[in-house]
Amino acid sequence: MESTMDAAKKDSLPPPQLGQRVLIIGSTNAGKSTLGTRLAEDLNLPHVDLDALNWQKDWVGLHQSDPERFREKIRAATAGDSWVVTGNYTSFSQELIWPRVETIIWLDLSLGLLSRRLLRRSWQRWRTRELLWGCNTERFWPQLAIWKEESLLRWLWKTYGTNRERTLAAMGDDQWSHIRFIHPQSPAEVKAFSFGHWTEAQVVALSPSTK
Repeated sequence: MESTMDAAKKDSLPPPQLGQRVLIIGSTNAGKSTLGTRLAEDLNLPHVDLDALNWQKDWVGLHQSDPERFREKIRAATAGDSWVVTGNYTSFSQELIWPRVETIIWLDLSLGLLSRRLLRRSWQRWRTRELLWGCNTERFWPQLAIWKEESLLRWLWKTYGTNRERTLAAMGDDQWSHIRFIHPQSPAEVKAFSFGHWTEAQVVALSPSTK
């Protein structure tokens, strides 16, 4: 007798349903890298983390200090026909990634949840002295100084609404009609993509603009 798990797998679609070029976007602490790592394993595709390409020692970002170098690194990392990319950098990704991507998964979580996650993760990274992208360590206390530009919490609050409006607009833009947008809006919906199989009903239900 087949198990419940075996029966579920028979009724589900394999990961290639999402295509061979996938981009995961969302605000800070939405879970892009975590989902991207798992999805890349499920799809057997290389995982490209845009933050890892961007951040240099002492928190110098190529997107500001050397934009052309950042473009070169993105081009090189996505030169192949198959990949899972995580990260925003919208002006760069819309120029270099969106024209080729097949599926975009937008992790659209609430501002309150993202704020709590940001503070918890920053505290944990600061306490453990976790090395980020091989060259930086977290700075926790500056995140609380929301009156300063360097506060990531301030940046989150400042950009959340604008970025959300821009992404919603992009989903309805004919320029991106070749892209299948999938739009989970809760941790439970995000979790649906943390496994190796998804039913067609799950994919369609999370995609307001199924192509």
